[in-house]
Amino acid sequence: MSEKTSKKMALTTKIFIGLALGILLGIILQPNPDIATKYVKPIGTLFLNLIKLVIVPLVFFSLVVGTCSMDDVRKLGRIGGKTIAYYLATTAFAVTIGLILANITNVGGGYTIPVDATYEITAPPNVVDTLLNIIPANPLKALVDGNMLQIIAFAIIIGAGIIGIGEKGKILQQMFDSGAEVMYKIIGIIMQFAPIGVFALITPVVAQNGPSILLPLLKLIIVVYAGCAIHALFTYSSTLWIFAKVTPMQFFKGIAPAMVFSFTTASSSATLPITMKRTEENLGVPKSICSFTLPLGATVNMDGTAIYQGICAFFIAQVYGIDLPLSAQLTIILTATLASIGTAGVPGAGMIMLGMVLQSVGLPIEGIVIIAGVDRILDMMRTMINITGDAACSVIVAATEGELDRSVYEKSPSAAK
Repeated sequence: MSEKTSKKMALTTKIFIGLALGILLGIILQPNPDIATKYVKPIGTLFLNLIKLVIVPLVFFSLVVGTCSMDDVRKLGRIGGKTIAYYLATTAFAVTIGLILANITNVGGGYTIPVDATYEITAPPNVVDTLLNIIPANPLKALVDGNMLQIIAFAIIIGAGIIGIGEKGKILQQMFDSGAEVMYKIIGIIMQFAPIGVFALITPVVAQNGPSILLPLLKLIIVVYAGCAIHALFTYSSTLWIFAKVTPMQFFKGIAPAMVFSFTTASSSATLPITMKRTEENLGVPKSICSFTLPLGATVNMDGTAIYQGICAFFIAQVYGIDLPLSAQLTIILTATLASIGTAGVPGAGMIMLGMVLQSVGLPIEGIVIIAGVDRILDMMRTMINITGDAACSVIVAATEGELDRSVYEKSPSAAK
């Protein structure tokens, strides 16, 4: 056990070292950011492509297996209901925290940032279209296009069908189980290169976003980061203790490697393999549950993004000198909660969601250009909160189902209580 723990800590330490060295090199290369872009970034892009290589088959295989592991359709409905309820409730709470902080700190007050540039944003689908498009007319096209909502729906339907035919579906279930195990093995190999990938991904971000760009928006960054921290420390900690009797120290220690990786990649989907591994091994969630809740969370749960929406919408309104009444802020809460269902777990997807939120309250879409330069900095933090919420949900669902392995907490020194 001690050897296993030391290996985990060794990988985490290497990731932290890669992150620190990347930040240092990024600062050094600020006068010449093209060097970081041309020679360092491609290494990070290659690593990210390796991760993306397994995302679609991993989500599909693991969700089918996770659905089949529910034993019966009633259990699937029960766990699915708990998962969706938790994700939507925490998302609504998250955007509320963001708006409260924005009001208290007067986040956009006193700024006079030029906004004569324009920002072209892809028009997001409306809520009705999003709900209708969940069921794929062509499931193979959904797999090819990487449409996560449709892939999730198709995988759950396949899994439910396998459950429905009983013994006759065992062979097909074993095939999907083998496919999932192959993906886990490939991921294990890829993750050995995580420290190098983290180093190569963070360097160009720091090199391109120097103090001259960050300083005018420093208050915005601080408020978004504070909102995310408050949500993690209070919302997740309290729900974990109330519903699962798991302490914050136990939880955050177990999920820390995934949090660090997500902060660097700014991608919930790319972090999914690590989140699944750490949630199962460090937090005691059985594969049958985390194989269902985590892939679903990577698409549906966007707590960090919701905090970002509320604060940035308020910030843009103040920069333009537009009053944002309480009714408009309530509209932002509703829109951000519903929009989170269709937001992809990839870097920059929150910008599309922000466009939807701005439209919902009549704020100018071109206001996005104000924060575009620091969006990557904000994206890293909100992604980290997104995946942390996914893991918290998995622990709570497992605990309420009586399937949480508490022996992993008993082995931890922090589990004294």
